[in-house]
Amino acid sequence: MELKTFYRIRFNDCDSFRHLNNSAYINYMLNAREDHLQEFYSIPMDSLYKKGSGWMVAHHEIVYLAPANYGEMVCIHSSLIKYSDDSLLVEIAMWDEKEQQLKALLWTKFIHINMQTGKRDSHPEWFREIAKPMEIKTLQQFATMSDRLASLRR
Repeated sequence: MELKTFYRIRFNDCDSFRHLNNSAYINYMLNAREDHLQEFYSIPMDSLYKKGSGWMVAHHEIVYLAPANYGEMVCIHSSLIKYSDDSLLVEIAMWDEKEQQLKALLWTKFIHINMQTGKRDSHPEWFREIAKPMEIKTLQQFATMSDRLASLRR
């Protein structure tokens, strides 16, 4: 299933050149992932927290390829690349409205945190059942973001 939503670039998220600020790309992309979980899988984040699971960002790798400009409509795709015992690797791509020009690509590694202990922990069984079917196996062929980026540019 292709997970995507459209967003308009807001004035307060832009720099003096009317480009989306570098840090705002990550906010738009992570907000899109949260929206995708709710919209396409009926998984509101607060329900996961109530069950005792949370996720912390361990690593972001982002490549900025083209500016997203004030007032522009962008399309954001997200995918679960890899699920492991205690972490997730998620890809989020920002495209222009027609989905022809890639503006930014983000790979984020999330670490599962047990909300009762506040420590890193294995994903609970109920979450494994939710997450495993979300994995996009075809994305696992890319060992690095550079490999993935090369495939998108073709």
